[in-house]
Amino acid sequence: MSALDDFISFLTTMGFERFIRIFWFFVFFELLRYLIVDIVALLSNQLKLLLTRRKRTEALYRLRLEQPLVSLIIPGKNEGKHLYKLVMSLREQTYKNIEIIVVDDGSTDDTPIIGKDLQKNGFIDKFIRNNIRGGKASAANTALRFTKGSIIVHLDADCSFDHDAIEQIILPFYIDDRVGAVGGNVMIRNYKESLATTLQAIEYFDTISIGRVVSSHLGIYRIISGAFGAFKTEALQKIQGWDIGPGLDGDISVKMRKLGYKVKFAQEAVCLTSGPNTFKKLAKQRLRWDKSLIRFRIRKHRDVFIPNQGFSLSNFFSFSENIIYNLVLNVKWYIYFFDMINNYPSQLGYIILTNFFLYTTTNFIKFVLFSLFRPRRESLVYFIPYMPLMVIYFGYFLRIVRTIAYIQELFFKMSYKDPWNPQKTSAHAKELGL
Repeated sequence: MSALDDFISFLTTMGFERFIRIFWFFVFFELLRYLIVDIVALLSNQLKLLLTRRKRTEALYRLRLEQPLVSLIIPGKNEGKHLYKLVMSLREQTYKNIEIIVVDDGSTDDTPIIGKDLQKNGFIDKFIRNNIRGGKASAANTALRFTKGSIIVHLDADCSFDHDAIEQIILPFYIDDRVGAVGGNVMIRNYKESLATTLQAIEYFDTISIGRVVSSHLGIYRIISGAFGAFKTEALQKIQGWDIGPGLDGDISVKMRKLGYKVKFAQEAVCLTSGPNTFKKLAKQRLRWDKSLIRFRIRKHRDVFIPNQGFSLSNFFSFSENIIYNLVLNVKWYIYFFDMINNYPSQLGYIILTNFFLYTTTNFIKFVLFSLFRPRRESLVYFIPYMPLMVIYFGYFLRIVRTIAYIQELFFKMSYKDPWNPQKTSAHAKELGL
């Protein structure tokens, strides 16, 4: 009997109970959470948008009538080459009542010359230079001291934005007064540059963007991208801005939630960024990102699990879902893998092949179905041939990187040694327990 005949026999003689026994991880965790729950939540969200359409129209009318001053802050180091293009794109926004503040965090390129020239010619409202690098959070806090707007939008200098992005990201503040922070919809701009950027673009489409629509609808949205995030000024002042040290994106979102503010995702507020163009650079980025789950969810903000006066059920579920589906299930996947090795060693190849087929089919279904809920669909056909590779990208590459990050942070607190943040600032943050 050929290997193909053996594989067909393995599939056709399996039966329902044996299928569940062998592929329990896929059925009970991946399929349930990342397809069924997401589809139900997306449909529910669409229904909510339909029922609240009038409220949204009225909110947009009030926003355009009141025209609040919005402060756009752009902290960064060595971003001179991006500044002119960014500032020109911001001046083309449909929302005009803005001030632009650029903070140079100890750059060694031409940022000081470019920034001063932009201010001199009236293209930005203020350019501030920190001669000694303090880190992105420190630079953002410097900008915060000079803002005059009632809403502050934090931007990365290397991003570009749809013409109505600023209006779209501040609209949720007018839809619900309890909203304290809003995340923009970040997408990959350079998706054709390499295989690494193509797979990231698919991830941003399905896992990140759609995932944030779902979590925002369910009230458990927990991280506002530093590339494009909006905040009520009064809320930022209450939490005293950004804590110094690495990981400012997830940290400030949690601080907002703990203070009682709602945190929402604005899918129509589209921001384009360039993703790392090699897998080595991508792994380095994700090692930094993934450490934040341990640092902030388990260590710094673990008090969300303690029933006290400030306890919030939504924060409890937000953290629990994050820890279960990223940390616990990451460990569970290894348990599943060793379970298959131990109990089905002779059929392991067929199990891996079937899992590959199941995940690829599910990924394709998700990609097609979720496209109905995306603001942009013009490039979707380009990604279809790459769908089979997402099993390797998600199931192996990102999982291994995530595992390394968790081990590094759990046992060695490596986020405080990340060169992305100045060592003196990280050391001070570690002393303060930030």
